[in-house]
Amino acid sequence: MSRVFMGTALGVLVTAATLLGAGHADAEQGGAALSNLQVSRATLDNGLRVVMNQDSTVPTVGVSVYYDVGSRNEVKGRSGFAHLFEHMMFQGSANVGKGEHFGLIINRGGSANGTTSNDRTNYFETLPSNELALGLWLEADRMRSLAVTQENFENQRMTVMEERRQRIDNQPYIPSMLRINELAYGDYWPYAHSTIGDMQDLIDAPLEAVQEFFHTYYAPNNAVLSIAGDFDPEEALQLANEYFGDIPSRETPAFEDPPMAKQTAEQTETMYDANATLPAFHVAYHIPTSRTPDHYALEVLALILGDGESSRLYQRLVKRDEICQEIAVGTDDRRGPDLFSFWAVMASGHAPSKAQQVIFAEFEAVAAKGVTSRELQKAKNRVSAAFVFGLQTNMSRSQRLAEFELYWGDANLLKLELDHYLAVTEEDIKRVAGQYFDATNRTVLNVMPGEAPAGEKK
Repeated sequence: MSRVFMGTALGVLVTAATLLGAGHADAEQGGAALSNLQVSRATLDNGLRVVMNQDSTVPTVGVSVYYDVGSRNEVKGRSGFAHLFEHMMFQGSANVGKGEHFGLIINRGGSANGTTSNDRTNYFETLPSNELALGLWLEADRMRSLAVTQENFENQRMTVMEERRQRIDNQPYIPSMLRINELAYGDYWPYAHSTIGDMQDLIDAPLEAVQEFFHTYYAPNNAVLSIAGDFDPEEALQLANEYFGDIPSRETPAFEDPPMAKQTAEQTETMYDANATLPAFHVAYHIPTSRTPDHYALEVLALILGDGESSRLYQRLVKRDEICQEIAVGTDDRRGPDLFSFWAVMASGHAPSKAQQVIFAEFEAVAAKGVTSRELQKAKNRVSAAFVFGLQTNMSRSQRLAEFELYWGDANLLKLELDHYLAVTEEDIKRVAGQYFDATNRTVLNVMPGEAPAGEKK
């Protein structure tokens, strides 16, 4: 079955949307879900932004802390630090022992985790409503006093290196996921290098550099605390002030967005993957940043091309011609310069070039003839359904609101987000199909199984 890449702009798994039908009522449900979203915002004296969404439907709370630091903030020679701290943040703090964060949450019927991306690092817990104070206290304690010791650093450095070996280096096709970004972004360092980082950079890093990274970015004025679920907003804000209020703000450097050179010629490369069994490929095009009019139109186009078994490319490449085993289409949805990406695994006996020609021809067809009103309505219904399901849980609302507050400056913008997708017209789809998919704006990475022939680049 095909899958669609969806990142921060849509932010939910489209497969969940299959639980709803394709009728116009889906869009109305989506609009209602967002318009009824209750959001309150506050900023503590130390700069910590607090976003709250009260909903007593389920007796739980979702707590998220988003730090405005991801791999895009790393400097050359110090890659992997943002991801390293995703691990370090569970190694103990002034009042919490190593590993106790998870234990305290789980023993009270909750769950916790953290993730890192190019654009942010987040930490989150789901807890019974009466344990909100615990979640806030735990997050405040490690923001204030994380144990960045030599022992913890060495331990987590080795953990990250093992994670790299297991999840990237030894997995089929995964190294190509990193390589396509290196090729497409070129000298644009924030997105060209991987979030997991260069292992040599971690090996070479002194403890002082790691401590400085924490001191620089893990400050209240560089974070958003988001709470969603069954709680009293006034009491929650009092708790936030009690636990976070005395953490001093620090001077945090603003992200300096380097210039990105315009691509003027097609880039192609072939890499070999000893763990792969079938040929595969990536195709990437440069597109505008998220939450711009053309980006919304491109996201909808991605749904039409690659969302589900009835999509154009699945029908053509997987079902009819049987030249691909799977096809994925979507925007990568970064805060900065973005990509419209394709990923496909070929069926046995077929070369990537055969599928690529079908993709290129499909762009030409859409640019010339557009899409049907039925295709566009189906895509909008899928977006609406995805928003409904994507905001059902307290945790998902907590995360989405934190993300909008951090990225775009106001969590309330989430309530207007669906309208931008529903405003996309057939003419918008036709226009963007003719504007962004020239060969000169294209990067192609072919992945071949096995070892590289002698003399060829791996």
